[in-house]
Amino acid sequence: MSLKSPLEMFYRWEQTAADKIYLKQPVDGLVKDFTWHDTGQQVRRIAASLVAMDLPKGSNIAIFSKNCAQWFITDLAIMMAGHVSVPIYATAGEKTIRYVLDHAKCPVIFIGKLDDTEKQIAAIDSGIKKLAFPYPNIPADKQWDELLQSPPLTESPVPSLDSVMTIVYTSGSTGNPKGVVHTYQSICWAASNSLDELGVNQEDRVLSYLPLAHITERVLAEIASFYSGMQIHFLESLETFSRDINAAEPTLFVSVPRLWTRFQMGVLANMPQKKLDLLLSIPFVGGIVSKKIRNKLGLGKARLCASGSAPIPISTLHWFRKIGVNISEGWGMTENSAYGTSCVPFREDKIGCIGQAYKGVDIRIAENGEIQVKGPCNMQAYYLEPEKTAEVFTEDGYLKTGDKGTIDADGYVKITGRLKEIFKTAKGKYIAPVPIESKLMANSAIEQICVTGSQLKQPIALIVLSDIGLTLPKEEVERSLLTTLDEVNNTLESHAVLDAMIIMQDQWTVENGLLTPTLKIKRHLLEEHYTDLINAKITGKIIRQ
Repeated sequence: MSLKSPLEMFYRWEQTAADKIYLKQPVDGLVKDFTWHDTGQQVRRIAASLVAMDLPKGSNIAIFSKNCAQWFITDLAIMMAGHVSVPIYATAGEKTIRYVLDHAKCPVIFIGKLDDTEKQIAAIDSGIKKLAFPYPNIPADKQWDELLQSPPLTESPVPSLDSVMTIVYTSGSTGNPKGVVHTYQSICWAASNSLDELGVNQEDRVLSYLPLAHITERVLAEIASFYSGMQIHFLESLETFSRDINAAEPTLFVSVPRLWTRFQMGVLANMPQKKLDLLLSIPFVGGIVSKKIRNKLGLGKARLCASGSAPIPISTLHWFRKIGVNISEGWGMTENSAYGTSCVPFREDKIGCIGQAYKGVDIRIAENGEIQVKGPCNMQAYYLEPEKTAEVFTEDGYLKTGDKGTIDADGYVKITGRLKEIFKTAKGKYIAPVPIESKLMANSAIEQICVTGSQLKQPIALIVLSDIGLTLPKEEVERSLLTTLDEVNNTLESHAVLDAMIIMQDQWTVENGLLTPTLKIKRHLLEEHYTDLINAKITGKIIRQ
């Protein structure tokens, strides 16, 4: 079967499932339903408004908003009008906003729900036309209702699969973000193939809450929905997460490690681990307790749960398995449409692996241990950066991922660290921090961690306490951390043994610039920020900042 563009698939649902509810958007506690017909009418009107602006064909149009129904509608409208979408993370600061809009030369930007609307919009150059989603207090040249006044576009254009569909800027964990150029061919090959690989169909429901500016949510939720016809639910806000996930009852649920940890902490805040272990060990009672926890989390109907974006502690995966939630890890990059490997179907004996290569994707390990990948889902280029494009591809067309790993006899891949994150101590010994961090995260008192120490004789760990760690008595937390530190050190080679754990006063957040929008730590910025603390003369194994 030949590959179809998202627009072709959209036209099909518009005609064959016009009255089926596609999008569900809560606003002020009430859910607004969009059928495929409703969605189509808005897409065609927004597309007509874009056409009326008489922009050059293939102009870069920015979308700057948290996830919502209008995000999907606008993305389709940009395609229909013959332009290229440029998503910007809703958490982006002034520097990133200015950089992306200037680098991509966007003449138009759609603005939706943001955390700091006034300050973020102030970073948008006055020469860029601002179009607002239908949410309060968004100053713009045109509001959503005005855009919907345009008569709907009657033609149904079909883009060439070789044409550029989107430029996705990386989350910028090091330096300026790079604009990853994807054609319809690369993105759509990944999204359409995911249906078979993950068993997705029309009956599935997804809660879209991970940033749509990130490639994973874009490909495996939004674009995949055009191929599968699955129903998409949105959050009203982070504060309504519990309400909205329970209303959606998703059948597919993808999250990132930090949020899985938050779910775990939420359960343990209401039921201490010892009591939970006791209840789970009792026949029949254990099943009732597990089901009750899954339902409260909103995962009672989830047939597939997954984690990606960063390493998840093996202890977390085992903890969720005990309550009947099997989390399959997956791996991909912006540069390969987030379509690399997956652990679907779930296998307990492969916990800790990121899975096997998807069908059509070829993975190999280079001489330096780097994971390299090749497939139709690979990007075309870094936008306007030919030298960086050349650097990231091998002569035979494999993408250099920067991840270090191994492949076992069954073809399952395990990541052992990032090449750029491996550091050398003052003794000249190399340390891969990620595996050590994963072991330490088995302690539920820890929420965030960074192993560092390139100028030290032995590495140290900076940690941020979880809600549980903050509520327990200090002495109890420190005893627990010391036990974990000793246990982990006993598994490490002598040069990797940690000298100390330092408990930080403040959390690392997207807002203070120490996390990426996908909640990965910005290791180089953390090390710069705490350089005096890291290099101070430390006495003691557990230290409070």
